[in-house]
Amino acid sequence: MEKVGKYELVREIGRGATSTVYLGNDPFTQREVAIKVAFPAILKDPKRGRLNTQLFLNEAALIGKLSHPHIVQIYDAVVDDNYCYIVMEYVPGGTLESVCTPDKLLPVQRIVEIIFKCTRALDFAFRAGIIHRDIKPANILLTSADAKQGDIKISDFGAAIIGAPDRTLILGIGSPAYMSPQQVQDRRLDQQTDIYSLGVVMYQLLTGQLPFQGRNSYDIIYQIINAEPRRPSALRSDIPAALEAIVARAMSKELETRYPNWEEFSDDLAQAFRTRQAKVSVGQMADLEKFETLRSFPFFADFSDVEIWEVVRFSQWTRVSPGTVIIRDGDRGDFFCFLAEGELKVLKNGMVLEMLTSGECVGEMAVIGKAQPRRGADIVAVTEAALVRISESALQAASDACRVHFYQSFLAVLSERLAAANVRLVSF
Repeated sequence: MEKVGKYELVREIGRGATSTVYLGNDPFTQREVAIKVAFPAILKDPKRGRLNTQLFLNEAALIGKLSHPHIVQIYDAVVDDNYCYIVMEYVPGGTLESVCTPDKLLPVQRIVEIIFKCTRALDFAFRAGIIHRDIKPANILLTSADAKQGDIKISDFGAAIIGAPDRTLILGIGSPAYMSPQQVQDRRLDQQTDIYSLGVVMYQLLTGQLPFQGRNSYDIIYQIINAEPRRPSALRSDIPAALEAIVARAMSKELETRYPNWEEFSDDLAQAFRTRQAKVSVGQMADLEKFETLRSFPFFADFSDVEIWEVVRFSQWTRVSPGTVIIRDGDRGDFFCFLAEGELKVLKNGMVLEMLTSGECVGEMAVIGKAQPRRGADIVAVTEAALVRISESALQAASDACRVHFYQSFLAVLSERLAAANVRLVSF
């Protein structure tokens, strides 16, 4: 089997202007990887050889720096004048390009969820000092062959600005159709250039068309600077006004009226999603809604976005009817819950000890206690209730940072409950 460094090449999975991408195998970690190998000729090109090498160096510089569930991980790289390759996480589902034509459009709510995840990932990158500068459907990968399911991951940071916002390491790189007016004019850039580009991606996912089209790049650039695109609803009738407003603000030519940061962009997306979303089974809730629900709980105030996405992945979401016994006194405890919606009561020998409302945690004592823990009370649903269930095994398998934040929040909860109990004892 052919090799690149220590990596075994399985088959070619993609080819671009400067490189070939292979499915490979890492014999040490025993995992599949994607390996981007530069064409030797592009590194020696007298005009663009140095630039092409710089693109690989730019991406290689991000090894281990962008650990996020919606960003492709870079594991390894070799970059020199004669040989360049980058080893990345393998994402098997293709790219968003497959759903950017009028005959293959995704449901509106799925598009909102995809763009929301991109906003959170790009905000994470920006906080790490990185501006992508080449956001387009080809650089947003799908984890599933069915674009209506699975996750997304942003890839290809070769054109990224790493460091100070005004540090433009590589000029003239990117796809003009997705560039902001500031980018096509080589002006100072910050996260608002990626916000514009993601607005273009959203426009294309919603309509199946680019907002600006022309015979050549110069024609497109002129329109980006001077023209206004057609309203998305003129191309697709089921686009609500709220989403059209979001696209328009993200793609505003003027920085003063464009979204100033990723947080405002993602907040508007979440609100639009909640407004449009019909009431569905909790188990069928979109990841966007689960993320926003957990983020709203005080318990998760100190969790990073990455850790909350982790909780979204390993938690189970269910809805129970009034009178359902969720936890039974004396049973072995191997899970705990958060109340996402509704009301619960805590009972001991038939006496109501406490009423619980949205955002509160139940059942954690048996999980964090000693071996063979037993429940100390009954927990019963007073109303229809939505629950976020987390098993003991899932908590133990969580990342160290996520697990530490759980234990820190458990301590805060216990402290609050002890203080409340003391107040009750004194008043009694």
